[in-house]
Amino acid sequence: MIGQITPKRSLLFGVYVVFMLLASSCAWIPPGDKPAQFLHSPSMEHALSHTGRDEPHTPAGHWPPERWWREFGSSELNGLMDAALKDNIGLKVAAARLRQAQALVRVEGARLLPFLDAEVEFENTRISENGVFAALNRQEAAGANIVFGRINPFNFRYEFDFWGKNRAALEAALGEAEAEKAEQAEVLLQLTGAIARSYIQGMALRQQLDLTHDMAKLRRDLLSMDETRLQLGLDSADPAKQATIELEQINKREAGIRDQLDIQRNLLARLIGKGPDATQNLFADPVLSPERIRLPAQLPLELLSQRPDLASALHRTEAAAQRVKVAKSGFLPTIDLTAFAGVNALRMTKGASSLANLLFSGSSFSYGIAPGLRLPLFEGGRLRGELSAQRAEYDSAVELYNETLLRAVQEVADSLSRWRETQAILEAHGRLLSAQHDNLNLAQVRFRSGLDDRRALLARRHTVLDQEYALKNLQSDQLVAMVDLMEALGGGYVNTLQPVQQSPERPGWWPW
Repeated sequence: MIGQITPKRSLLFGVYVVFMLLASSCAWIPPGDKPAQFLHSPSMEHALSHTGRDEPHTPAGHWPPERWWREFGSSELNGLMDAALKDNIGLKVAAARLRQAQALVRVEGARLLPFLDAEVEFENTRISENGVFAALNRQEAAGANIVFGRINPFNFRYEFDFWGKNRAALEAALGEAEAEKAEQAEVLLQLTGAIARSYIQGMALRQQLDLTHDMAKLRRDLLSMDETRLQLGLDSADPAKQATIELEQINKREAGIRDQLDIQRNLLARLIGKGPDATQNLFADPVLSPERIRLPAQLPLELLSQRPDLASALHRTEAAAQRVKVAKSGFLPTIDLTAFAGVNALRMTKGASSLANLLFSGSSFSYGIAPGLRLPLFEGGRLRGELSAQRAEYDSAVELYNETLLRAVQEVADSLSRWRETQAILEAHGRLLSAQHDNLNLAQVRFRSGLDDRRALLARRHTVLDQEYALKNLQSDQLVAMVDLMEALGGGYVNTLQPVQQSPERPGWWPW
């Protein structure tokens, strides 16, 4: 009969309807604005080309090394770093965040697998003698017990990931976990950099404290000589007063250095995760060997990719792109399958229940299979809002990466310039100090020849000590510049994710 609907035609019609629904659902996804663009790698050829010094260099392939602080050759500094790696609170917090992110990876990965569980339920309900059921059938229902039992040792649920939603959620979680791993490396880098800088400054203060002791002793000698001349009537009171003023200035400087030295010790104690008493004996024999550290002749721009903050920003950008895919899949149908197998039985009785015998009989066996399809038609703009929010998060992540890249370039350029200029300043100060030593030698000759008195000799010696005092600050500045450059280049961190070089249109990255 023409027009009769056969089972075969019904199946084809159903498949056609489902196909049209799936095809039409894609048209509901709203187009977004142009996504944020990754910056091109900035030009740094002039800044990274060479040091401008005819000094030995090291290869740039693996610079700086992973344990870069060992290049300074200080066992005391190495001990501080080992203690910090073990007990620092910030590192422990970062490790906890990493474990949390890795646990979320397992949570998202479970969505790709089928869910199996078991179910056991028993219920015994007494029917009221004055209720509705008793009124309808008082003889059998009034005061009776409804006994129900269900045992399903096999419950199965599985969502078909046709659109890649669960896979994208897993990739986003993996990206966040990698970002947290890079964040942990960034915390470690900042911690070790802070310890190195504090130790270097404390070392310089300790050396300056020794110099102030010598300067104070010299000023006391000068004051004693001026007081003697005043008592003998050989001079007025003005030189003695001036010597007293200069001695008190040295005493004031010494007190300030002691205060700053205590501050550095307390800071180091906090950074290594201990109390102030743990660092009171630091700087007993402060020795660093900066001459062991050689700046590579060439620093390729690719070294910037080994910065943990850049790696973290890049991983978070990739995770945000995957979350955009998750939000887009919300507009598409969800297809899943549920199934169960077990036994269940229900009985109404006024006497002893025989539910157990009935429940475990062959006639109580039951099973079910239920494929399901859910297609979002109207949700009040929720899906559009979620997609818009995820796209904005992606744009924010890209711009954060761009900002981190520009900051990285600036820090590398600044630290390189500081390294070079502190070296030039040190060389000039070395020549100045050499000239001061020559003047001191000349004053010693004149003193032995009787052409000058001892006061002139002590004044020249004080000038030399004052220049040596300034030298400690300059040496500290150069060492800090070395630490800054090593930190700016990632401090030995190795990034496994390739950096964005030119365009964001990479496979799996373009989320629109």
